[in-house]
Amino acid sequence: MILDSSRWTATLAGRRVLITGAARGIGAALAVRLHGRGARVALTGLEPELLASVAARCGSAPWWTCDVTDRDGVAEVAGSAAAALGGGLDVVVANAGVAAQMPVVGGDPSVLEQSLRVNVLGVHNTLRAAGPHIAHERGYALAVASLAAAVHAPLLGAYSASKAAVEALGNTLRAELRPYGARAGVAYFAELDTDMTRRGFGTEAASALTGARRLSGLVSAVTPLDVGIDALERGIARRAKRVVAPWWVGAVLPFRMVAQPVVDRAVQRDLRRILEIARAEQVELTTPQPESHL
Repeated sequence: MILDSSRWTATLAGRRVLITGAARGIGAALAVRLHGRGARVALTGLEPELLASVAARCGSAPWWTCDVTDRDGVAEVAGSAAAALGGGLDVVVANAGVAAQMPVVGGDPSVLEQSLRVNVLGVHNTLRAAGPHIAHERGYALAVASLAAAVHAPLLGAYSASKAAVEALGNTLRAELRPYGARAGVAYFAELDTDMTRRGFGTEAASALTGARRLSGLVSAVTPLDVGIDALERGIARRAKRVVAPWWVGAVLPFRMVAQPVVDRAVQRDLRRILEIARAEQVELTTPQPESHL
């Protein structure tokens, strides 16, 4: 699909946008794209040097170092961002997230705990704090979930559980914002080409699982990042209920109950051996976290 940039520039110009997880990956690329379309962006994340670099590419955009699991800190950032962008917000993108492989049986339980803290509580904190600022007729909240919210693969139990919760929060917020004229959406991506994806698939077990086309390209093919950013740009401009990338994710979502047994069968070859590898591996979250998470 060819993106009509002039159309979206007119729609996005002047929008006041807060993006979490903006130091790298999807958040950084989205901030740069929206700034290029005339939006006014505010950024938050964990890595100050990277945030400062992204902010410089966005016309010296305001930015804050913030742990999304810190409810009071997120509330303070949302208020500061609204003030810095001219007395309000039009869009919040709850993008910050982490991942790491974890077999349900024998895996590191701290991976699940940390994933829930960042991916679920962090998204809730963000939407809760920004909600009053975007509760108007131009307002829009976007919760970044994943195809993993709908179709679940081995080793991704913690990530899938957390992103399913993100989907639920986004869908609930959509109904709750409607009386105010605001809208909410949920973003579903297959694997986009980011450093988070590369670190997530950089383990021995993940390489063994995906290396023999066991997932038949359904959930293991990596899509160029720009495809996801194009989808986000369109979705934010339209205040869409769903944002998907690549295109086929939108076709899978309505048939998740059919897709799941297909994936279950596709991954069985050598899965016992792969699970043993995963249980023995030491893994880290794809984004370094504050010491309080460890």
